[in-house]
Amino acid sequence: MSRVLQMWRTTTGLPVVGPRLGAKAFSLLFSQQAPYFATIRPRFTEIRPNRAELVIPKRRKVHNHLGTVHAIALCNGLEAAMGALAEATVPADKRWIPKGMDVSYTAKATSDITCVAETDPEQWTGLPDEGADLHVRVSGARDDGTVVVEGAIRLWVTPKKR
Repeated sequence: MSRVLQMWRTTTGLPVVGPRLGAKAFSLLFSQQAPYFATIRPRFTEIRPNRAELVIPKRRKVHNHLGTVHAIALCNGLEAAMGALAEATVPADKRWIPKGMDVSYTAKATSDITCVAETDPEQWTGLPDEGADLHVRVSGARDDGTVVVEGAIRLWVTPKKR
């Protein structure tokens, strides 16, 4: 089990703390690993192999000139969700790095935004030793369910160096 998945299960499974406070603690710890994630204050709500979900709270520090969540904050949330998914899913003998992102902005981000990253289990099996592109589906939706951003993040997956 990956370190990220183990940390998620530990923090959200502590009976004294409870899953909600545990998720908050995990989100703070995760943001320390890549400090730019802290700028959006992600609140992770789910992490498991092939799926990760977090919420970007709508607050002034992530607003654009329209008072909506700005495009780069949305991308930051998608990348944080993708990173948690990748860490929870990548086979033990592989490593990954983001290679590119292709997103479309489909509506105004006028509320908190739920960012989701997803893959299919088959995508992670039979990866060639010379490396492979792996596409992670990503989307972000408002509280009313309206999708405000969607696309894919391309990962480069290679064997770990020995």
